Amino acid sequence: MKIKHWFAAAAMCSALVLTACGGSKNNSESASVPATAQSGADKTYIVGTNAEFAPFESRTADGSLTGFDIDLLTAMAKAGNFKIQFKDQPWDGLFASLNNGDLDIVASGVTITDERKQSMTFSDPYFDISMMVLTPRAKTFHSLAELNNMQRVAVASGQTGDLAVQKILGAQSTKIARFDSVPLAIKELENGGVEAMVSDGAVISNYVKANGADKFTINKVPEFGVDHYGFVVRKGDTATVEKLNDALKKIRASGEYDKIYAKYFSN
Repeated sequence: MKIKHWFAAAAMCSALVLTACGGSKNNSESASVPATAQSGADKTYIVGTNAEFAPFESRTADGSLTGFDIDLLTAMAKAGNFKIQFKDQPWDGLFASLNNGDLDIVASGVTITDERKQSMTFSDPYFDISMMVLTPRAKTFHSLAELNNMQRVAVASGQTGDLAVQKILGAQSTKIARFDSVPLAIKELENGGVEAMVSDGAVISNYVKANGADKFTINKVPEFGVDHYGFVVRKGDTATVEKLNDALKKIRASGEYDKIYAKYFSN
């Protein structure tokens, strides 16, 4: 999904065993399990996320963090016997916070790309994703080349959808309308301010399902191919990425991954 944007964090809640710090006024939440002396003592890994990317990360009505990434990493922490604490902050500051040590992990629907690998280290892929083009229900769409004939195309700023559209229209194209989140970009489409919106298919589908499938057409575009999400750590942090990869293998083997997947993507 993402590369840059999104919606700073308030003071972090203290990590509590098996307890999340709820409440809409809190931007940090614990989702931790006990760590033994052999498994890294009492270190708590601070996990940055941007909770405006449902169904991967968002907030419930009471302000608690929820989503596939949240549940998946919580299950991984339990299986891997390490503690985590989530910190919700704007997308465009996640990687800077990771590099300066404020975060240990980024879990926010981050697409693995060769460009990103130059400055950060990814876990093994945990989700396959394809970008899609969202248009108004009455509009037909067949090829990415059609974007050239549109007046405005909406993207979430800095995400892979933004980069994909830049390759078609040009990085400085005035036709690209950038927004701070996928919902804001889709709302502009709904209001008639743009002719199409490009983003990750699972996120588009989730929004359309919740906000009126009769308003939009989701267009699958073969040219986009398949991308992969990964958890992110600082460049060269092999210890943390190995811990993540080992825990991911464990929950895949146990069937827990499939249970979490079915919770969010059964339809």
